[in-house]
Amino acid sequence: MAKIKAAVIFGGTSQEHDLSLASAAEVIRSIPTDTYEVIAIGITRKGRWLYFPGSPDEIADGSWETNPDCASAILSPDPLHRGIIVMENGETAIRRIDVVFPMLQGKRGADGTLQGLLNMSGIPYVGSTLLSSASCMDKSHTHMILDNYGINTAPWKLLTQRDINDIDEKCAEIARAIGFPMAVKPANSGCSAGTGYADNMQELISAVKVAFSNDNKVVVEKFICGRKLEVAVFGYDSPFSSDVGEIISTNVKYDPTEVKKSSGDDLIIPADIPADVSRNIREIAVKAFKAMGCKGYARIDFFLSDDRNLLLNKIGTSPGMRLTSVYPKLLAEMGMNLSDVTDKLLEMAMDNADKRY
Repeated sequence: MAKIKAAVIFGGTSQEHDLSLASAAEVIRSIPTDTYEVIAIGITRKGRWLYFPGSPDEIADGSWETNPDCASAILSPDPLHRGIIVMENGETAIRRIDVVFPMLQGKRGADGTLQGLLNMSGIPYVGSTLLSSASCMDKSHTHMILDNYGINTAPWKLLTQRDINDIDEKCAEIARAIGFPMAVKPANSGCSAGTGYADNMQELISAVKVAFSNDNKVVVEKFICGRKLEVAVFGYDSPFSSDVGEIISTNVKYDPTEVKKSSGDDLIIPADIPADVSRNIREIAVKAFKAMGCKGYARIDFFLSDDRNLLLNKIGTSPGMRLTSVYPKLLAEMGMNLSDVTDKLLEMAMDNADKRY
């Protein structure tokens, strides 16, 4: 029986490029080779697409681009091709693909961009659709949808480019509505780039200007003091949540370009919280997953504030997949190793291909 051709797309032009490489290497290692033939497709920091026939180790250490057997490749939007067009030595060849595992993170990857191209190609892919990926990346859309579903998030306000000329007045309005301290974030950013904090008006105006340099929309939220809790949600029609973990703060800023450090390094499973709070978090996580139209998998972050309020912070539709990352560690605690996870995600992607947006 012919093996299923599974493409893993990694790299990309976002600031999370190195994290994507590290996650992709682990995913490729974990895909069962008795069932799948893995086709690796890398995107350089400058946006060049390359078919890569080398080893996962070269992806992990970043040397994959210099492999002499790399060849220019294009993911064809034509469903007749249903694959990539590889260009080498002046000749082109089509390599058919049965399913794609996108391992891009951040902008132009986990924001629906790649998912739109895959929709046109007709190739099934792991994870959320264009619409849900974009909505989860855009913090203002996430807030609006979750607010509509009665899921608590931090009090928030949105600034758009048309507000820049009245920035002092707009910031004063936000200060009156939310109160200090505040977190200021680019609406569309997969990492902490452009994020700032404000304890007064001067800091707020400055943080907003920095955030605007990273996106054309800025979300200002009430800063929440409390515990950071995490769950992994898995599935399509009947998604389920892992147990709750807690990231123990080290007061060290997480750097998405530092692959030797993982947000999962500080994760404790299970979190030391009452059973009813854990159950509530898991129920809300699945509700939010469905509300946002997510598919396959997502990491969902919560805050448990010092005054015992539970607030959903973020939904990540392309979580890190290193063995030390939060998502795999949460599922591993349930007895699902990374090979089980990747195999099932690929299987579900093909089974649910006709149900996509």
